[in-house]
Amino acid sequence: MIRGLYTSGYSMLTLNRKMDVVANNMANVNTNGFKKDTVVFEEFSEVLVKRFFDAGNVPSGRPANVGEMALYNDIAQIHTDYTQGTLENTGLSTDVAINGDDGAFFCVAVPDENNVFREYYTRDGSFKLDAAGRLVTRDGHTVMGINGAIVLEGSEFVISENGEVIQNGVTVDVLRIRKFENPESLRKFGYNLLTATEASVDGVFEGTLQQGFVERSNVNSVYEMVDMINVLRAYESNQKMIQYQDSTLEKAVNEVGRL
Repeated sequence: MIRGLYTSGYSMLTLNRKMDVVANNMANVNTNGFKKDTVVFEEFSEVLVKRFFDAGNVPSGRPANVGEMALYNDIAQIHTDYTQGTLENTGLSTDVAINGDDGAFFCVAVPDENNVFREYYTRDGSFKLDAAGRLVTRDGHTVMGINGAIVLEGSEFVISENGEVIQNGVTVDVLRIRKFENPESLRKFGYNLLTATEASVDGVFEGTLQQGFVERSNVNSVYEMVDMINVLRAYESNQKMIQYQDSTLEKAVNEVGRL
């Protein structure tokens, strides 16, 4: 009976963690370039079940093996779906979307606590110009070109499909796009940014850039809502099982113990 309490209790903890992921997806349904997360479950380590009280039926006289049993599931990993979201036409020259390549990202320079700039990646192309004329993200992080920061004179410029930033007929710079063959190796950093890991492998960009468009989130709010309801139902079921087992234990202690 105590084992059942542990099983239901741990299931509630696991479901609570899944609810956090679903809720985060729902909160970012309108975040440009956001990639939804999904929870991957794994079976917890199996234990060998034995028959301890009928060992006499076994020639060796030792307890017989019944088989393997797993008490509960655990979260193996949080998988990010990098499928491209829909492109929305904004008509703004500072908005850019990556089309046709799920593993490609804009490069962004972000300073750390020591004011040392590191390279991060994003699919959110809703850029703007800061006071110095630099192309930056909505959070103020510098959008990188091949030659560094992209500095422009006003919002009248053209970005070609291969990333050339052209102003007054002159190519100012080329947007730095980094392609990863295994985008699942990336890790979310915050501010809608991603960071590479040692397992990340570079590839060749095979898509195009679309000026005046932004990529919407790939979260489907209807699916996430259904998933949220399923998690709540499973959580309530485990909660009722704990209450049932607790009442059974109470009877065993207070009533059966008197006999």
